[in-house]
Amino acid sequence: MDFAYICRVFALGIAACLGLIAAVAQAEPGVERPPNLIIVLTDDQGYADVGFNGCKDIPTPNLDRIAHEGVRFTNGYVSYAVCGPSRAGLITGRYQDRFGAINNPTIDPTVPNNGVPTWEKNIAELLKPQGYATMVVGKWHLGSHPDLRPRERGFDEFYGFLSGGHDYFPESLTYESLDDVDKQWAWYRTKLLHNGERVGTEKYLTDELSDKAVDFIERKKDEPFFLYLSYNAPHTPMQASEEYLARFPEIKNPKRRTYAAMVSAVDDGVGAVLDKLDEHQISENTIVFFLSDNGGATNNAANNWPLRGHKGAPFEGGIRVPFAVRWTGTIPAGQVFDHPVIALDIAGTIVGQSGASENPERPLDGVDLTPYLTGQQTGPPHDMLFWRWYQRDRLVVRRGHHKLIHEAGKQQLFNLADDISEKKNLASSQPELVLELQAAAEAWAEGMADEPLAPGLASWKFQK
Repeated sequence: MDFAYICRVFALGIAACLGLIAAVAQAEPGVERPPNLIIVLTDDQGYADVGFNGCKDIPTPNLDRIAHEGVRFTNGYVSYAVCGPSRAGLITGRYQDRFGAINNPTIDPTVPNNGVPTWEKNIAELLKPQGYATMVVGKWHLGSHPDLRPRERGFDEFYGFLSGGHDYFPESLTYESLDDVDKQWAWYRTKLLHNGERVGTEKYLTDELSDKAVDFIERKKDEPFFLYLSYNAPHTPMQASEEYLARFPEIKNPKRRTYAAMVSAVDDGVGAVLDKLDEHQISENTIVFFLSDNGGATNNAANNWPLRGHKGAPFEGGIRVPFAVRWTGTIPAGQVFDHPVIALDIAGTIVGQSGASENPERPLDGVDLTPYLTGQQTGPPHDMLFWRWYQRDRLVVRRGHHKLIHEAGKQQLFNLADDISEKKNLASSQPELVLELQAAAEAWAEGMADEPLAPGLASWKFQK
């Protein structure tokens, strides 16, 4: 037996061992690896427009799957009742009022700070030191200025659009970029951005976004990743393909039928995402959150029943949203969690579970929900939750079952345990509680920004 033969046998043995190690690692992709995070965010979806909240006319089996295989939050909130500020709070885990993202900002790309300012870290920026691959798919609405776009803010990849809304059909996308916009709302018709390049599309927008999300998971399945799947459906314009409209012949209201079709397209996409996780056996190492960015709107036929109010309002229909999370194998399935939680907790959860570090000078307002959902910790995650409408001199606070709306010297107090529809104002009968909650809200508001960082959506003046 010559020396060369021995070397070859030894090399083959080493290769076999390495192959076995690789196979084991592939079979157990979650070992010694922080959890992936997927946020599925819809736009203007009503509280009652998912099956897990009782919807009857729009089947949502895949959104329901997240809730049934994880946790349904009955008191899940966002930090504002309109898209821009709500999304700023979600992506940073901090009340957006702290840093002045307190209105729907202009889409004018020449205006600085028209989104989340650079001194605030978003989830992607918090996770990058931990080795996460990161991608935004869909609606950004967190800054159209060149310094505030996704790839300048910690995301490796971006496929979508910068504005707060968008047309859904490819033939409508005739503007090359925001620089060409010449009238109000024309930003809905820009071509999509793929990283830094404008691209043409062939599919209905929701399907296009779902495909890109699935592709990202396929490419990044072997490393920790953060996917922010930010749908603009079912936000206006009310546009749906015939494929989805054909599913709802029994809905006679044309707007509601289109709305149902738009939600159904999202549900199909979410199903493809969940199936891809299962295909690669990474569901047990992936936290999937689903929620809407605010309550259902009045212009898209959304249903917020039994909640009072709608998008923009301080009532529950403006800020309480369909909200669920799944983390297979870690969070027990089939739970209903009744304590109030807020979108800020998504950042708190992934920071707590990934080993990422928050800025001690700008600590998160969100908390890690995991110990509450696994039974390690009992009680409510928050003592109080707060909201502010800067332009209307309005503060809202929820503590336990009680919610106070304080606006321009007038108070409305509700006990949500007995009155989820906020029909009975208890302020006159419980003046001491009103004063207590008002004082708490005012103390919180003292630490918030005095002015919005950027002018509002309607401020863009066109010279063309």
